[in-house]
Amino acid sequence: MPTYTVTVSTGSQWFAGTDDYIYITLVGTEGCSERTLLDKALYNDFERGAVDSYDVRVGEDLGEIVFVKIEKNKYWVQDDWYCRYITVKTPSGDYVEFPCFRWLVDDKEVVLRDGRAHLPQDDKTSMVKLHRQKELEKRRKTYRWKEWQPGFPMSIDANRHKDLPRDIQFDTEKGVDFVLNYSKAIENLFVNQFMHMFQSSWSDFADFEKIFVRIKNTISEYVMQHWKEDFMFGYQFLNGCNPVMIQKCTKLPDKFPVTHEMVSVSLERELTLEQEIEAGNVYIVDYEVLDGISPNSTDPCTLQYLTAPMCLLYKTTQNKILPIAIQLGQTPGEDNPIFLPTDGQYDWLLAKIWVRSADFQYHQNITHLLRTHLMTEVFAIAMYRQLSAVHPVYKLLIPHIRFTIAINTKAREQLICECGIFDKANATGGGGHIQLIQKAVKSLTFRSLCFPEIIQARGVDNKEELPTYFYRDDGYRVWEATKSFVSDVVHIYYASDETVQEDEEIQAFIKDACSFGMQDFDYCEFPKSLKTRKELIEYLTAVVFTASSQHAAINFGQYDWYSWIPNAPSTMRRPPPNKKGLANVNLIIESLPDRGRSSWHLGAVWALSQYQEGELYLGMYPDEHFIEKPVKAAMERFRIQLTEISSSIKKRNDGKKLPYYNMSPDKIPNSVAT
Repeated sequence: MPTYTVTVSTGSQWFAGTDDYIYITLVGTEGCSERTLLDKALYNDFERGAVDSYDVRVGEDLGEIVFVKIEKNKYWVQDDWYCRYITVKTPSGDYVEFPCFRWLVDDKEVVLRDGRAHLPQDDKTSMVKLHRQKELEKRRKTYRWKEWQPGFPMSIDANRHKDLPRDIQFDTEKGVDFVLNYSKAIENLFVNQFMHMFQSSWSDFADFEKIFVRIKNTISEYVMQHWKEDFMFGYQFLNGCNPVMIQKCTKLPDKFPVTHEMVSVSLERELTLEQEIEAGNVYIVDYEVLDGISPNSTDPCTLQYLTAPMCLLYKTTQNKILPIAIQLGQTPGEDNPIFLPTDGQYDWLLAKIWVRSADFQYHQNITHLLRTHLMTEVFAIAMYRQLSAVHPVYKLLIPHIRFTIAINTKAREQLICECGIFDKANATGGGGHIQLIQKAVKSLTFRSLCFPEIIQARGVDNKEELPTYFYRDDGYRVWEATKSFVSDVVHIYYASDETVQEDEEIQAFIKDACSFGMQDFDYCEFPKSLKTRKELIEYLTAVVFTASSQHAAINFGQYDWYSWIPNAPSTMRRPPPNKKGLANVNLIIESLPDRGRSSWHLGAVWALSQYQEGELYLGMYPDEHFIEKPVKAAMERFRIQLTEISSSIKKRNDGKKLPYYNMSPDKIPNSVAT
């Protein structure tokens, strides 16, 4: 009797093993095997991390093995099982690989195709076509769209993490419990002693060191020492936590009536302000989107305030970016003065603090939450709904959406929900964050997710003009490396542009992301179809880059830049000054977050800056969804490129007081999972 040797790999994560009964059926072109129980006498099968082999005997040769069907039946109590892969050795000595990488829950069965990637038009037999069709029908019922808030990108239809399909849940929910993590962070940072004084102000700036000094961190300590300096203020627009706001000023907006006389003392080239603008030496930052957003009012004992400032920045002859004018509101007038470096020391400092607080709100809500977390979730849901597990783009994207739906669901459950953690310390809590994202979605186009295009659109692409914009320089290199890898994979499976047009699954994926994920918003400008390989490459590069590199660049530096609270106040407790000469140390301290909110803020930025246990970094693909050698060779080339980029960034950072490493590939997780 012909014998097939079946090798089964169980996952190594917590609770991956099972004591349930596991059955297998081999389906070939010439027939199928009996349903066979995989069991060895006096042996504990399917333990966590185990690789077990079994013989399956059949009456006659099954031909080419097309499917393996795995079934799990309850032994004592329901016991979920995580199967990594199955390998079948045929009687002729050939090996057929069946990647699985999914959970079997309850009394369920999974039917796997061999690990070769197939476009839908490549499937010729009715058997494989039907399998593919059923797989996607089942997935569309499992992964449903839901509007969490009006005007938001759509999200998964699940209210709690535990309601998600088991395959996309975290391995252990404990690791992503925001309440638990923040409470732990507050305890670890020794700031719980201040929580009972929730609404009392600090005495002076030195008091903030009481909740800061416990953790040693090169950048955060440098920020603490230099945060008042104009250089540090300007530098953060290039390489801080939110390096996406600065743009070249080609014409002063009417709403920001800065004159040459106001700023002449700050200019170094014996040119007028207008000439400096023409020469490309003036930049602007505008937080107009914050205008009209309701400040947090969840605590009636503490009023909180928001404003929508504008800041003019000047490039000195030493290539430093310095602030030269700040207006704290969008409408000019006597009660909305333009603050200048020549004003009183505390007037100028308070104006800069207001800009930093606005930048914090923009960063957390728009740059971080909307443009990385929520956007990656849109692509993830569309992928699960429209791409079969054997589709090459599914195999390409799945490492880059790992745990994203889970972290977002957990955030909606605990962090950004009504009365969630976000409400405790942030000026945009209590519903302001909802309004802000609703406004920001209106400027979220697909092109704005393409790194080179958005850099060019802001007029900051010239390295000679802005030589210390490391976010841009490193981002370009990682984008190009990612694009090169994506291009390699696309060209392996798509022989021509026509192949893209004929791929009904990829077209459905693109349309689902636009028509459902982005709700067909008139202004989103997401494509509904793709016609060429070039378009497909750029689209997939934007997805991978957003989920990995862009998220890393704006997430993991939060403790560096935000732990010194006066540099990034999460809320302001006094209204913005409406005239000059009002500011002093007491007003600034009373404006900054109180002890309790400072403690919540510090715990939050510490927790958000932590990497996941067992993090997988860009280019690491231990789950072998692809089995083809050309793709594995492309992965190796990608890893070599990324290693070279990491090495050059490390070399550049050596000896720097302010090293920039947020876009270094060895610190970029594959996916949005934090």
